[in-house]
Amino acid sequence: MDRSRALTAAVVDFVSAHLHGDRRVCVALSGGPDSLALTAAAVHAGCEVLALVVDHGLQPGSADVAEGAAVAARGLGAQARVLPVTVGSDGGLEAAARSARYAALDTARQGRPVLLGHTLDDQAETVLLGLGRGSGPAALSGMRRWRAPWGRPLLDLRRADTVAACAEWGLAPVDDPHNADPRFTRVRVRTEVLPLMEDVLGGGVAAALARTADLLADDDAFLGEMADELAAAVTDGDDLLVAPLAEAPIALRSRVLRDWLRAGGAREPTSRIIEAVEDLVTGWRGQGPVAVGGDRERRLEVVRDGDLLVWRTSARD
Repeated sequence: MDRSRALTAAVVDFVSAHLHGDRRVCVALSGGPDSLALTAAAVHAGCEVLALVVDHGLQPGSADVAEGAAVAARGLGAQARVLPVTVGSDGGLEAAARSARYAALDTARQGRPVLLGHTLDDQAETVLLGLGRGSGPAALSGMRRWRAPWGRPLLDLRRADTVAACAEWGLAPVDDPHNADPRFTRVRVRTEVLPLMEDVLGGGVAAALARTADLLADDDAFLGEMADELAAAVTDGDDLLVAPLAEAPIALRSRVLRDWLRAGGAREPTSRIIEAVEDLVTGWRGQGPVAVGGDRERRLEVVRDGDLLVWRTSARD
């Protein structure tokens, strides 16, 4: 029972460190080994558990799978609710499903924190995806153990640990076909890229990537606080004041711009977009608007108007 004890201890430590001993928690349960093992560990840790099972409706029989996960949670001594959602199309299937899932969990959590079954392997994949996309230190610092209301007690444990713990507890997790579908970038990173890196570099890559996230997390949090202070100083309604923004260090300026773009409707501004908007601040030569998003009919743009960065929409050709 070594793995099941390790998972239970991880939940106990997380509750003590981040929840001040409050053991009323939700667990996001898919029915897979990570979330099922986390649900069991939370119950064994003495938590009052409400398992929230999101049914994305993306596969035939998904309602039955969701109800089966809820039944498994109740068998462990947890309460359980199934949350049917409608998945849109913004940002692709992965992003749209994630948005629908987190919105449903946030609505249903009843003021409790939500524990997520992400492991060290998930953290490594997140960091590697951030590296490949040039996403900067915020992405390289990975997923946080605790950012209210989301908690991840299993970030020091491996996916193999959750599978072993399920076996020790006699649980039968389900396999989500999407977790093996090569259409999804994260699946290919998991099944192709990371195994190749482990082979070429002689092992330990996943742990090293997760350790990188830990090392960068505190730095990123500190810079984030400073960027929030800068944002408050340069915000003028919906606009940004150029002069004080131009004088700020680039590490803070780029964060302010990224957060402002996201808040204004640019869902995931790329480094190219952020650099182009930053050029309106520090490399002003009278250049035109920067397209940052929109829909089929309207283009969302950022333009410089005197000493302000402002939003503008225009019709697509």
